[in-house]
Amino acid sequence: MGSEGPSPVTVHVTGFKKFHGVAENPTETIVSNLKDYMKKRGMPKGLILGSCSILDTAGQGALVPLYQTLQAALSGGDSESSNSRRVVWVHFGVNSGATMFAIESQAFNEATFRCPDEMGWKPQKVPIVPADGAISRTRETSLPVEEMTKVLAKMGYEVMISDDAGRFVCNYVYYHSLRFAEQNGVKSLFVHVPLFLTIDEETQMQFAASLLELIATLY
Repeated sequence: MGSEGPSPVTVHVTGFKKFHGVAENPTETIVSNLKDYMKKRGMPKGLILGSCSILDTAGQGALVPLYQTLQAALSGGDSESSNSRRVVWVHFGVNSGATMFAIESQAFNEATFRCPDEMGWKPQKVPIVPADGAISRTRETSLPVEEMTKVLAKMGYEVMISDDAGRFVCNYVYYHSLRFAEQNGVKSLFVHVPLFLTIDEETQMQFAASLLELIATLY
């Protein structure tokens, strides 16, 4: 029970399965391989890599597993996490037209899907959480995205801040996660990555690892 310095930051990570137009989602590969990758790289002091989950690329139909995933991280076996909980959710999603990484600063309370999700749902101008009010409502991450982006750019990564995560499943998940984070005293971040054809797999794995290490130092 000694209190030598701050408690470590536990980072839980999600990626997505395939979806319309993207047969192989790079985030599924990144998140599936992250634990092994971080072990080989050497887990830095102060960082615990928690759950690594792959979500269905769906909105409403995938809400139950999403909340089960979010909740499970809080009721995890380690009892100390409840006293000094330093938990961050990092969600990775693909933007197949992107040429660089994008750190998403906020999510909109709007679901307008350009194509049906993997469960056939195609909402148009629907509030994600009706109780939150209008579709123009936004929720912002409490992590220092500007500082994070600057540091990652200095490391040599092609990275930018974005204030628009779209209105598809990525934004849908991010909005719910930000709301959940606020209610539970944790933090949430969404990052869009390009296809492996644009930025190769090894660079994307390095970026994901650098991002998690940075979150642990800036929390």
